[in-house]
Amino acid sequence: MRKYEVMYIIRPEVEQEAVQALVEKFNGIISNGGEVTKQDVMGKRRLAYEINKIRDGIYVLVHFNAPSEVIVELDRVMKITDEVIRFLIVKDVA
Repeated sequence: MRKYEVMYIIRPEVEQEAVQALVEKFNGIISNGGEVTKQDVMGKRRLAYEINKIRDGIYVLVHFNAPSEVIVELDRVMKITDEVIRFLIVKDVA
């Protein structure tokens, strides 16, 4: 298993309970074959640039170990989740 990190931005109008449900949903996908080592819900912050007329977002950063099959599934689910504005999955080299 390799080390990865994913940062995703959730729409600012999403309720706190729904944000927690999304975080648990994505962590569940990661845990299906991998393990979450660190998670940080950074809260609402200003975006560097406007995305579809949205100026703020709720940032979440997750460090995890997983095989490549988990990455493919996580990428697929994040693409079809409407609450996620942007996401980026990268290999953690540190």
